[in-house]
Amino acid sequence: MDTKAIFELLEYTGRNVFLTGKAGTGKTTFLSDFVRKTHKKYIVLAPTGIAAINAGGVTIHSMFGLPLRSFFPTIERIDENMGNNILDLVKHFKFRKNKLKLLRELEMIIIDEVSMLRADVLDMMDFALRNARRSSERFGGIQMLFIGDLFQLPPVVRDEHHLKKYYDTPFFFSAKAFEDIKIVTIELTKIYRQTDDTFLSILNEIRDGKLSRANYEKLNARYIEDFQPPDKERYVYLTSHNRIADGINEKKLEELNSKPYFYKAGIKGTFNENQYPNDLELQLKVGAQIMFIRNDASGERKYFNGKLAQVTHLTKEEIWVKIEGDTEEYLLKKETWEHKRYSINKNREVEEEVLGSFVQYPIRLAWAVTIHKSQGLTFDRVIVDAGKSFASGQVYVALSRCRTLEGIVLKSKISESVIFNDARVVNFQNETNANTRLSEIIHQDKYNYSIDKVLRSTDCNWIKKDLEQWHNQSLVSRDLNKEAAKGIYISVKSALENLIEVHSKFDKILRKKTWDFTHQKEEWKAIEEKSKGAAKFFFTEVKDKVLQPLFDFYQQTKGQKGLKAYNVDFKVLLDDLEEYLEIIQNLKLMEEPLFNIEELKNDVKPKKQPTHIISFQMLEQGKTIAEIAKERGLVEATIYGHLAKFASQGLLELERVTSKSKIEKFEKIFNENPQDSLSAWKAILPEDFGYGEIRLLWEHYKFLNLSR
Repeated sequence: MDTKAIFELLEYTGRNVFLTGKAGTGKTTFLSDFVRKTHKKYIVLAPTGIAAINAGGVTIHSMFGLPLRSFFPTIERIDENMGNNILDLVKHFKFRKNKLKLLRELEMIIIDEVSMLRADVLDMMDFALRNARRSSERFGGIQMLFIGDLFQLPPVVRDEHHLKKYYDTPFFFSAKAFEDIKIVTIELTKIYRQTDDTFLSILNEIRDGKLSRANYEKLNARYIEDFQPPDKERYVYLTSHNRIADGINEKKLEELNSKPYFYKAGIKGTFNENQYPNDLELQLKVGAQIMFIRNDASGERKYFNGKLAQVTHLTKEEIWVKIEGDTEEYLLKKETWEHKRYSINKNREVEEEVLGSFVQYPIRLAWAVTIHKSQGLTFDRVIVDAGKSFASGQVYVALSRCRTLEGIVLKSKISESVIFNDARVVNFQNETNANTRLSEIIHQDKYNYSIDKVLRSTDCNWIKKDLEQWHNQSLVSRDLNKEAAKGIYISVKSALENLIEVHSKFDKILRKKTWDFTHQKEEWKAIEEKSKGAAKFFFTEVKDKVLQPLFDFYQQTKGQKGLKAYNVDFKVLLDDLEEYLEIIQNLKLMEEPLFNIEELKNDVKPKKQPTHIISFQMLEQGKTIAEIAKERGLVEATIYGHLAKFASQGLLELERVTSKSKIEKFEKIFNENPQDSLSAWKAILPEDFGYGEIRLLWEHYKFLNLSR
């Protein structure tokens, strides 16, 4: 399978992909290469803590704040001891602002070790994404890349009886999220770990659950009763249970007569115990058989994940080993595993924030290891005890860890009863396999993917729901001018309904033009120009007719007593609208920007209305100066000062701020005996004239005098 074509499928289309392959086909290598080359905004997730640490990502549960209990996709009441229903789940989706920004920016989510991902967990993730991204599309419209081998270790299900009521299988592909979206399976086929055709034939038949009689005999010929490894050959004992592996390692270590040394891990920041990638404290002796649990990151490539070695010399500070196949001793260096959190920076790029680190030598005792922990490792010689394997895939995982059939010794014969596979997995992969259709899919989808992004980014349907929520909050806010809020609501709603109708037409036109283009009936340039026009239209209309009026009203209510909680929610709506405009501002069709970024730079935020204009608008709405001062949290003298600017231009209706009789008295004195200061005016006028009134009247008549 051409990995270049797989990269193009992921990079230039929005297809949801399951990338799979037999053991040793390079799934992990592909993932490393892809994340290094892609221009998409992505995060890497995994079902378990250790898998997440090893993949350089975070767990699904921590990313979305999911409950640990099972999820049942129903609104019917569920015993809380059993799990959560849809209504229970929604309570968990109160994401902070930064998390929301991240989830709304993402273009791709990669899930590694997907064989261990349960269907109900994936459905919870789907709900979380649709909620955060205000989208009805599955996974909020984000492209999903699932990586793993379903013929290896299956999901752990504690309440399978209850889940069976809602899910056909516990595997990820049985999630309800896949009922209305397409997924394609791409299988890596070149095996790098094994080269012997006979051994590959045995592994393939075990994987398919149909081991032939001849291959049974060849495999069970590796059963050697009372086998004892030769002194100079290192074997790893593979077993199905932790307690057996730990018991063998402890016994072998105890048998060594050398002095024990202890090496404690260094932990900084936050690093949960269930995510520790290695023992908190390593106990070693000279002569101990160990294996490396990660690849050499130094560039020397002295070791890889699963490579065996023997401890040759120990001090309190140093560990010397002889790596299998080498003649010289090697001084071990500690490695660092990081616990990360994803965030979005000011440049709208996905960043990894290190929350904690675990520093330890990248080794563990390796006379024995569980089949589960051996997944992804490669050995030259193994002793396998899988005769009582209890899960589909365990025999395959154990045997496929070894490079050759001759390197395997069976502790017990493998019976037909433990060679089985899950027909549901086979059916799923056969039905979705797209290895032979890659080029066709890429050609079909890359244009649709690009216009989908444009349509999704300009869609303003979500604003209508948020506007309704703001309006409902306005109706119950006791200290708010409800009439003014209602006026803003009616105006914005009308503009928004028009925009939604325009977007619906734009959607149909753009899809029709794209179909015509793929059938050589339209030029791509025409689609480009239409998209540029639409992007500029939605940017301008939402900014001027939705964001600006709402922002102006917010400026009037900000800081007003009794409206603190109201304004916190109001600010969230404004921030979301600004984010919508920023997304459009940076929008591209294929690689073509949809408008001149420099032209619109810093044009996202609404223009802040001068404070004196806000006071004047409130006066025009019928409020008294005392009411304006109270609502704005200002003294009355400040409001008089604001209005004086309008009085000096002859724009203030004097009877809104003082009585007709006072206006007539002031006008008479102004014409007969004008004064040159406020204090002089105060001294000559009756006592009931305040300084604020005098200032407004004086500014007004000075303007009239100059205008004559």
